Amino acid sequence: MTSLNTGDLAQSLLLRRQNSALKTDFNRLTQEMTSGRQADLGAALKGDFKVLAGIEHSLTVLQSFDTAASEARIFATTQQTTLDLMQTLGADLAPVLSGAGTSGGATHVSTAAHDARQKFFSAVSALNVRVGDRYVFSGDATDQKPILGAQDILDQLTTAIAGQVTASGVTGAIDAWFNAPPGGGGYLDTVYGGSPVALAPFRIGEGEEASLTLSAADPTLREALKGLALGAMVAEGALPGDLTGQALLLKTAGQSLLASVTGLASLQANLGSTEGHIAAVTARNGAEGSALGIARNELIAADPFETANELEAVKTQLETLYALTARLSRLNLADFLR
Repeated sequence: MTSLNTGDLAQSLLLRRQNSALKTDFNRLTQEMTSGRQADLGAALKGDFKVLAGIEHSLTVLQSFDTAASEARIFATTQQTTLDLMQTLGADLAPVLSGAGTSGGATHVSTAAHDARQKFFSAVSALNVRVGDRYVFSGDATDQKPILGAQDILDQLTTAIAGQVTASGVTGAIDAWFNAPPGGGGYLDTVYGGSPVALAPFRIGEGEEASLTLSAADPTLREALKGLALGAMVAEGALPGDLTGQALLLKTAGQSLLASVTGLASLQANLGSTEGHIAAVTARNGAEGSALGIARNELIAADPFETANELEAVKTQLETLYALTARLSRLNLADFLR
């Protein structure tokens, strides 16, 4: 009977090829074990990538929605904090100004006026707040500061009330300055530096938007600033020597602040509704993203138990191959003929 033997060179090449194939399988299984994903997606999906591509696209879109929702949430929270501060300032200061206006004592009037001035500075600073490099009360022009500094505003008001010698005259001039329409030379022309166009809505979901249209040009915010400014102007020297007139200005300022507190509460409620909408859409997007993530894993995930078993089998085969190669490398003619 004729026997066929494998030559040394052929045998060496065969062992090398088997070694290479086993190493390739070992590396592939190791990658799948550590990543949890099939290394050969083409084989796993049988060449049909349409479903996976659709899932990946949807997840990318959801990620962009999540980014927009996060930005909208930060904007809304920042605005809410400012409104809360202004409402607190007004609620705390209104009775102080009204009390000073009623008592008419010089010390009481001076103390209340300086308190109003300090709170006016706080309110202006709050309206000029930024998130990152974007101003939140500038409308669509988020790169522009919403309003001038507090002292600049008081200086303009000093000019606006020049020549007024009665409390009603000062009140009327300040009221007209804050409420002047665009082109009237008042607050909207000389103080407000944002855009008259509202900030574009944030697209936070499929067919869902979050609109944050509040800016420092809002009439309610101007009313709150007006009440604070009216009291601060007494500290700036309005109606010098007229203690009765100054007391009346403080009383009017207190009444204006009380009225603005109600308006600020309404703005807060509207903003809270938007915050709730953002939270609801974000939760819905999160649930959809989780479902899509599970579906993607079902397509591309490597079974950890099956992968571990295959990895152990390949490891055994490699050890066997190395042992066989070592034995053959030590084989001599005497051992072969024995």
